[in-house]
Parts: sequence; structure tokens; C-alpha cells
Amino acid sequence: MTDPVPTPTKPEDSPKGLILAISAYLLWGFLPLYMKALSEVPVLEVLAHRVIWSVPVAGAILIWLGRTADLRAAIRSPRMIGMAALTAGLISVNWAIYVWSIQSGQALEAALGYYINPLFSVFLGAVLLKERLSPPQWAAIALAALAVAVLTWEAGRVPVVALALTVSWGFYAYLKKRLPLGPNQGFMLEVLILSPFALGWVGWIAARGEMVFLADAWATVLLLLAGVVTAVPLMLYANGAKLLRLTTIAILQYIAPTMIFLTAVFVFGEPFGTARAVAFPMIWAALVIYTGSMLRR
Repeated sequence: MTDPVPTPTKPEDSPKGLILAISAYLLWGFLPLYMKALSEVPVLEVLAHRVIWSVPVAGAILIWLGRTADLRAAIRSPRMIGMAALTAGLISVNWAIYVWSIQSGQALEAALGYYINPLFSVFLGAVLLKERLSPPQWAAIALAALAVAVLTWEAGRVPVVALALTVSWGFYAYLKKRLPLGPNQGFMLEVLILSPFALGWVGWIAARGEMVFLADAWATVLLLLAGVVTAVPLMLYANGAKLLRLTTIAILQYIAPTMIFLTAVFVFGEPFGTARAVAFPMIWAALVIYTGSMLRR
């Protein structure tokens, strides 16, 4: 679940940047535990509260950073609103799939999706931006595709959750890079765009008597924390990434999916069959090849 903000290569890493980025990845890594605790709350209600409570959190951070002027200018730009609406739609789809995957016992597929994501982003760059890939990069992509084929053959179906997470986040990252707005302001604009839909959904289920929020004390507390859980790691990363080299980010981004993987196997007890025992090492090998190629360059 890495942030899509483009990060310029730095001559050296800042200790502050490392602390911020690692903190973000650790928070993302623990996110499955939070989502599992909300297993009794419908996915769309969880998604709505992630959006609603992110607004005050992100707004407070923007005010603290003194970056509200950029947001006000963006709100007055129809082009900016249109671009942000597209990225907001993609991130909401990604969040919904992620929440559902954890609640339905498919955290391993979520981990797989976020492992594949860097390789998919490189592939998008080659296809959409005509970027030239090195032979090791093509080898890494091919190895990841072969791993997906192994899982498909064993299960008799495509790993839809993993691929949906990869594709939705990959295109979100691709389009987010083209949004001429800072990462903190961009996130705030996205949740503002999504807020009317989130509030409308909460109002609808409340009117039907189906709302878990306020009906269950523990779920209510967890849902009130949804804004902090959603906004804080994203903004920690956005600010930390600016102080780190691209190669450092390339290595750190595997912290979260690794934690998700370990949580799925050792905490949630999800089955780790033969096909996964073959496919996951293939993905890890692909990432080693990809990261090694980047470090050499």
C-alpha cells in the first residue's frame, strides 16, 4: 500500500524521512488487524467511515502544515476536480477490495497484490509511457506473471483479489503522479469529493435501520478511528518520501505486504498450500531481481 507520490532521487537519506516512511509502512502492515476487528461491519459502511473521518484528520494536518491555499485553488479548478474525482474513484475501489479481502479471509491475496504492485507499475510505464525496460526488469515481470499462472492453475481460477488490488492501485498511482497538487492536498481533495457519497450511504443505511455505527460500542470506537488509520500513514509517507532516495523507498515498500503476509499465515491462520509455497518465492525472487536492477542503476 505504498503512496504513489513521485520521489526524486536524493544524494542521501534523511533520518527524519526514514522515521516517517518506516512508521507509515508499519502502520499499513498492522492495518489487517484493524480491518479484521471490523469483520461484522459491512464493507461499504467501513469504506464510508474511512472517507468521512479522514476529512477532519487530513484537514487538521493541512492547517498545521499551512498548505490550505493550494487546496482552495484546486477546488476552484474544474480540471483539477475532474482529475481528483478519477483518482478518488480508484482509491475507493482499492480500499473496498482491501477491506473485503481481509474480512473474508483472503489477506494472503491482499499481500500478493501489494507485492506485485511495483512490478505492475513498471509494466504500466513501459506500456503507457513507452519507457524502456532493462532485461532484468522484463525478467522480474515475467516471473511474477508465471507466479500468477501457478496460482491460477492450482485454484482453477484467477487470483482476482490480488490482481484487482494491483490494477486499481497501479492506475491510481499512475494518475496521481499527473495530478498537479501536493500529496497531502491531493488526498484531502479526494476525500472531500467522496464525502457526499459516504454521507449519503450512511444516511441510507441509518434510515433502513442497518447501520452498525452507534449500535455497537466497540465497532463505533473503531469506526471513529477510521480517519486516523486511513489518513495518518498516507501523510506520514508523503512527507517522508520527499526526504529519501528512490532506491530506499523501493526497498522499504516491501515492509507492509510482508507484515500482511505474516499476519495472514500466523495470526489469521490462512492456509498456505503448495501453489502458494511455489508462487510467493517466485514473487519474492522477482522483487529481488527488480530491486537489484534499480540499485545497480
